[in-house]
Amino acid sequence: MPGEAVAGARRIDEDAALRAIVEGTASETGRAFYRALVRNLAAAFDTYGAWLTEVEEGAPGRLRALAFWLGDRFVEPFEYDVAGTPCETTVREGRLVHIPDRVVELYPDDPISFPQRVVSYLGIPLFGAEGHLIGHLAVVDVRPIRDDKRLLTLFELFASRAVAEMRRLRLEGELRERQEKLAGLIGSALDAIVEVDAAWRITLLNAAAEKAFGVSGAAFQGAPIDRLLGEPAAHQVRGLAEALAHRGGAERSLWIPGGFVAQPEGGRSFPAEATLSRFEAGQRSYFTLILRDVDARVEAERTIQSLAATTAYLREQIAEVRGFGDVVARSPAMLAALNAVTQVAATSASVLILGETGTGKELFARAIHERSPRRDRPLVKVNCAAIPATLIESEFFGHERGAFTGATHRREGRFALADGGTMFLDEVGDLPLALQGKLLRVLQEGEFEPVGGSRTRRVDVRVIAATNRDLDQAVRAGEFRADLYYRLGVFPLRLPPLREREDDVVVLAEALATRLARSLGRAVPALRPEDVAALRAYPWPGNVRELRNVLERALITSTDGLLHLDRSLPGDHPGAPAAPAPPPAGEILSEDALRRLERDNMLAALARAGWRVGGEGGAAELLGVRPSTLKSRMKALAIARRPGPGAP
Repeated sequence: MPGEAVAGARRIDEDAALRAIVEGTASETGRAFYRALVRNLAAAFDTYGAWLTEVEEGAPGRLRALAFWLGDRFVEPFEYDVAGTPCETTVREGRLVHIPDRVVELYPDDPISFPQRVVSYLGIPLFGAEGHLIGHLAVVDVRPIRDDKRLLTLFELFASRAVAEMRRLRLEGELRERQEKLAGLIGSALDAIVEVDAAWRITLLNAAAEKAFGVSGAAFQGAPIDRLLGEPAAHQVRGLAEALAHRGGAERSLWIPGGFVAQPEGGRSFPAEATLSRFEAGQRSYFTLILRDVDARVEAERTIQSLAATTAYLREQIAEVRGFGDVVARSPAMLAALNAVTQVAATSASVLILGETGTGKELFARAIHERSPRRDRPLVKVNCAAIPATLIESEFFGHERGAFTGATHRREGRFALADGGTMFLDEVGDLPLALQGKLLRVLQEGEFEPVGGSRTRRVDVRVIAATNRDLDQAVRAGEFRADLYYRLGVFPLRLPPLREREDDVVVLAEALATRLARSLGRAVPALRPEDVAALRAYPWPGNVRELRNVLERALITSTDGLLHLDRSLPGDHPGAPAAPAPPPAGEILSEDALRRLERDNMLAALARAGWRVGGEGGAAELLGVRPSTLKSRMKALAIARRPGPGAP
């Protein structure tokens, strides 16, 4: 009887043992199978205990019991280290181990044999399909287990049954894991995946397909593919599937040339690009359609390009030198201009800033934007005088790839970048007439077409324009559209020149001198009474920009820590370009003399402007001509920039 120490051998009924293997485990699987196996093993061999273990992952020296029978009951849960037990030799050496007697003497610290006075042990390792150790089967008894070949053969039969079930369960687990991964892969795919059977009935729709077609996968399960794609697209796909079925070899997929237009039942139509593949499962054929909404892809690419362009533009703006910072205003004229900014900033009205070069038109445009509800969106700047006439439309509205020679990729225009924000059109008086009508359309309708494109883009942009030209006169001369002028000038804002701001000149000079001295590593100079007098007396045709240049020049040339503005103002400092002398009254000049006079005049303007042709304070502005005209005349007169006192 189990638990009773009996010396000597005993005979095992082999037929009964075989029946125990087959009948005792035939109807069981998994955990129930393991429990039936060890209980029937102990009964067939008439032993005190039997157990089946698996190797703990990552710890081959530790075993976890799948089923453990000892005495007359199951012991669970049960885990143990093989060190110091008879199982150690079985597991580590990977062979059958039979200890017929005296187990306690050989393994005095064995947690299994010591309390029950077990005297014999029989164990066998279990290996997986790849030949690695997966577990171990053992029996123990309080009586000797004889060394009998037939007994060992029966024991190996029990072990084979255990290995078969363990392998089956492991394969089931691996298959279940693969199915879960596959389901997760299909469900998380960004592309729409549609699976159909040989009868072209839908067997699977992933989440992306449900979103693309606007349908429920459960509602369309078993539905014909025509309901999802529409009859024309379904007919096209079935034709390609027939061609695919007749292809031999391993080629089981193809790209659908040109794509198709999907027309789902009750949903929106959309163009799609797709692939079709064929596979077999369970002796049945299936087709998989993987497709992508072209409209969604194009829109996503457009959004990415727009965000990238906006980021690049904002980086340029952050890196750009933004002038002298806060506006200094004590004069009544400038205080009135600042009050006007406060009044108009909160509205969406177009603002036309009028003022001479260097009066701070861009600074005021930024002030209006930063105090408006659009402050979190970009302020996009365009200098209308600095862009060639042939490219300004593309700069404003963008272009499609191939729209003109050199357009190798699609580009967003400034109006698209400014959507939701503000557009600052500097030097708007230099805008070509051909573009003025298109600008008027954006202001009135909020829409435009990119160069080379046919799709209308809608934008919400507030426009702030600035110019130093007399637009009234330009309208009368036919150089500027009257309707655009009135549209831009909803709220005109005139900035006073520096000569009208005597109260501000000295304060501005002190602030600028302090900032410039720090940037140059010089001591901050104090203004002398004669410096203050010179500042007030000079007319400042270049306004604040010229004031900054004069102060910087004075700091650079200062040797005694004083500014000496009387020596730094134009006309008095060394190296200042001399204005060409006018011809005596009544003298007739030859063509060569006229060319020399024109050339000298251009050189003087270029030197004054720091050899900058376009933009505010540029030589073209000083001469009253367009930048393109000045460049053409410079080429004709062989004028090229060279190092010298006038060149920066």
